[in-house]
Amino acid sequence: MSDAMDGISDTSFDVVVVGGGAAGLAGALTLARARRSVLVLDSGSPRGAPAAHLHGYLGRDGAAPAELLATGRAEVAAYGGRIRSGAAGTALAADRTADGAFLVRCADGSAVRARRLLLATGVVDELPEVAGLREHWGRSVLNCPYCHGWEVRDQPLAVLATGPLAVHQAQLWRNWSDRVTLLTHTWRLSEGERELLAALGVAVVDGEVVALAAGDGDGGPCGVRLAGGGAVECRALVVAPRFTARAGVAASLGLPVVVVARDGVAVGTCLEADPATGATALAGVWAAGNVTSPTDQLAAAAAAGARAAVAINTELVEEGTRRALEAYRARGDRP
Repeated sequence: MSDAMDGISDTSFDVVVVGGGAAGLAGALTLARARRSVLVLDSGSPRGAPAAHLHGYLGRDGAAPAELLATGRAEVAAYGGRIRSGAAGTALAADRTADGAFLVRCADGSAVRARRLLLATGVVDELPEVAGLREHWGRSVLNCPYCHGWEVRDQPLAVLATGPLAVHQAQLWRNWSDRVTLLTHTWRLSEGERELLAALGVAVVDGEVVALAAGDGDGGPCGVRLAGGGAVECRALVVAPRFTARAGVAASLGLPVVVVARDGVAVGTCLEADPATGATALAGVWAAGNVTSPTDQLAAAAAAGARAAVAINTELVEEGTRRALEAYRARGDRP
């Protein structure tokens, strides 16, 4: 089956999944195996695309992100799930219909109807304004040590301080290397923080960072240039992005984003959803993956998608049972 679903004629589904990453595909797979008609709308811009390999996903450690998603799409399709990817899979907005279903409008001008929605749209990693960071994001510029720490273990690492969590980052990455340098950049360290870093053997370099001086950007050495003309060499630069929820479809339904805070510090936005089921405040709409929990790793995002799918199918089963009972009674049948 073509990813783009050329010539698709179906316009009505039990569930439309908005987002084709790990959470969306795991949810779609669970629903398809539950014999639900399901459509995945995938804009084709996965969060993990810049990385050469994914890690921490049991059974798939070291796989290329594109490989994992291609395998997932094939598995969904094998059970009858449908997928639109690329421009055709970009969902712009959704509306509630008179009968309680949803109409999802797509960038190609088409619209599809869904009895239920699963939003797995993920987040955008907004990086600090330093030249070169975006070009080397996921390779020489890193955030999560659980995703990439092993690959740069025992190497010289630099942490770019952009807020009060910078010292925590340095502490965390110190677990993977004893050669960690904190670059104060635009953040002012307290004397207590400097003492703590000194106790851990973390060097501190003052001065604003103006550019990343990367090598090949794919595993080679890199470094940073300072405003005063100095430079610091490192194997990788650690940054703290702001996690911004991809919430356009949610907003069209009236679901607001909320601020995500860590230790009292705002680090991004997300959609609120029940952590056990993924249910949102709007009946018939679930959310799963990084759009609800931006710091979750791949395995956790996939698990959230599967849990939400189970909750959706359970509600559809209960709805079908209720309607069958009403019809049974209307006919005047008796056991």
